[in-house]
Amino acid sequence: MSPAEAQEVKIFLLHSHDTYRQLAERHHELDNRLHELTGRHYLSTTEQVEEVTLKKKKLALKDQMEHIAREYARTHADS
Repeated sequence: MSPAEAQEVKIFLLHSHDTYRQLAERHHELDNRLHELTGRHYLSTTEQVEEVTLKKKKLALKDQMEHIAREYARTHADS
């Protein structure tokens, strides 16, 4: 699957797959919070831990989204 086709699948899933959309929304929320933290000059120890945790959660969400997209593309490849 080309990058353009992969992008089309992701856009389609955002509009038609509830779980994928929920994962994407949560990923966006975590990304916003991460940007808040990275915009600061100094992070407390708690904020540093939060930053690492956010990155791990975002990665896990992205992995779940990629799995859904791959499965969709695999099952609809001949369509």
